[in-house]
Amino acid sequence: MKILKSNSFFIKSFFLFVFLILATVLIAYKLFEPYAYKYMVKEYTADTKYAPETTVIIAIDDKSISYHRWPWPREYYGKILDYLNEYSKPIIVGFDAIIPGLDKDNPQSDSKFFESVKNSKNLVVGFDAVTDYVQELNRTKQYNKKFEEKFQKTKITKVGSIDIPSPYVGILESPEPYFNAIKYSASVKTTKNYLTDYLYSVDEIISIDNAYYPYIALQMYLLANDADEVIIYPDKLYIPKTQKTVPIGVSSGGLFSQLRFYKIKDEDDGYTHNKYSASDIIKSYENIKQGKKPIIDPKEFDGKVVFIGACAKAKALSLEDALPTPIHDKQPGTDIVATNYDNIANGDFIMFPNVLQVMTIILVFVILAFLVISKLPFIASIIIITITYILYYLFAMACYYSEFAVPVVPPLAVLVVTSVFGYAYRFILENRNKNKIKNAMGKYLSQDVMKNVVQNIDEVKLGGKRAVVTVLFSDIRGFTTMSEKMTAEEVSNILNEYFSEMEPIISKYNGVINKFIGDAVMAIFGEPIQDLNHPINAVKCAYAMLKKVSELQDKWMFEGKPKIEIGIGINTGEAFVGNIGSEKRLEYTVIGDTVNLASRIEGYNKIYHTNLLVSASTYSYITDIADVIKISDVQIRGKSRKMDIYEVLRLNDIN
Repeated sequence: MKILKSNSFFIKSFFLFVFLILATVLIAYKLFEPYAYKYMVKEYTADTKYAPETTVIIAIDDKSISYHRWPWPREYYGKILDYLNEYSKPIIVGFDAIIPGLDKDNPQSDSKFFESVKNSKNLVVGFDAVTDYVQELNRTKQYNKKFEEKFQKTKITKVGSIDIPSPYVGILESPEPYFNAIKYSASVKTTKNYLTDYLYSVDEIISIDNAYYPYIALQMYLLANDADEVIIYPDKLYIPKTQKTVPIGVSSGGLFSQLRFYKIKDEDDGYTHNKYSASDIIKSYENIKQGKKPIIDPKEFDGKVVFIGACAKAKALSLEDALPTPIHDKQPGTDIVATNYDNIANGDFIMFPNVLQVMTIILVFVILAFLVISKLPFIASIIIITITYILYYLFAMACYYSEFAVPVVPPLAVLVVTSVFGYAYRFILENRNKNKIKNAMGKYLSQDVMKNVVQNIDEVKLGGKRAVVTVLFSDIRGFTTMSEKMTAEEVSNILNEYFSEMEPIISKYNGVINKFIGDAVMAIFGEPIQDLNHPINAVKCAYAMLKKVSELQDKWMFEGKPKIEIGIGINTGEAFVGNIGSEKRLEYTVIGDTVNLASRIEGYNKIYHTNLLVSASTYSYITDIADVIKISDVQIRGKSRKMDIYEVLRLNDIN
């Protein structure tokens, strides 16, 4: 029990520290790490590698809008598909767009587009998943089933315990002719970071009505490699046909993979892949049909992965399909899809440390901080901690260069919290130890002297000053004879009780116990506690001491202990007050004739059978409050002239 009590401060501090570290890591990860990740990816990962030349984009851009006002007749999309299907040999084509309904004003254009879709054997189109029922429940369920039967051609199985979130209730219906023309369809849904509103990842697998659907880039990769199976493990997707693995995590939208972004080729439009304007493709197609030279040679798309999507800056036309990512505030959505395809095809993934590795990093920082704080002076520890900051940042920078995203903010935040906590703990502990020392030393020195030393710690040295003080000596009568009749323990008990009762009385009247001399007490009034009425307070103190002794006599008599009488002598005068001794051992005391005279006056109590005697100098201060008997012409040892002393009989004012 004593052990627990003595270590309670440490135990409480330990649990508080653990709580602070857990809170720090959680807050750092949730609120600050996404911003750090965004910065590190842009500065140290994306800038190290360009996207492969084998993946290209055909974009409905600002130039395309100038070719024909928006909305385009859908046959224009068909011309792009026909251009690729008839004159080029792309590996796979992705149409990153949603066709929500028919163009009732131009049905022939729709028909041409749907025919082009039907003739495209390697085309994957996107579908949109919805979180609310846009049609009646039964119709949604029926369409989900119909969609699953036609397009869920990839075998997706789970190994191990992993739950795939399912926020989607259905699939947005496509027009019947378009639905019938499509051969392959895949999800274009993904989730931005809830805090920064930036896109860091894509949802590789989503779940709708207990059916699993790949993201459009993943589906294109599977088709491009004639792969029809994906195995889901708790931390990765595995494609048996190509033996490719895709690191995954679980988000609110499904199973996500972190994007490994590439270096931007054009800061103005945010593309990282080679981009062709859709209008140039259409003109090239028309030129070929007319026997003219195409603007863009179709052979440029041979053996390429092609993505088709819209991203024009004209916001009023709703064509700015762009999202904020770590590398650009408006990176085109089609470019993001192409990035994901290249990540899968080339194994370009940002890896993350596991929980054990993160905990190890944090634990190392905690231990390092505590070692530095406990072993080194303040300035040296600050320098070491600062150097640690810099070295860890350089380490993180090197890791991001190597596509390994170590946590940046949590370890550094833990280092700060540990340092602050460590210094606070050290400060509190030192203060507690100082208070213990002060309390312990206060039993040997006066608390007031101790306080004066602490307050003027930088000025503690040999020397002092001359000051007018009042010195009080008290002594037990017949102590030597009494102690001969008692055991040492009994004598000690009586003295301890006596001194314990006297100390608070002396303190009450602004006195300072300078020392205990056997059974005698020497107290000083006026220093170090400044008190203009120190002679009066000294006499009041003596009177209160005699009264307390009278009370103790009754108690001790009842307990069978000997009767104790005390004598008190008081003198006021100038004396030296300060530190005496050596540089290594000091004593705060008062010395001079004033002290000697007080001691000798106290001794005259034995001669005159009195209890309280004061000098003439002290009496001059108490004439209005004390009834006294003057003892004239007393020869004081060490004094050439006789002097008067006064016995104090009673005090008229003892407040």
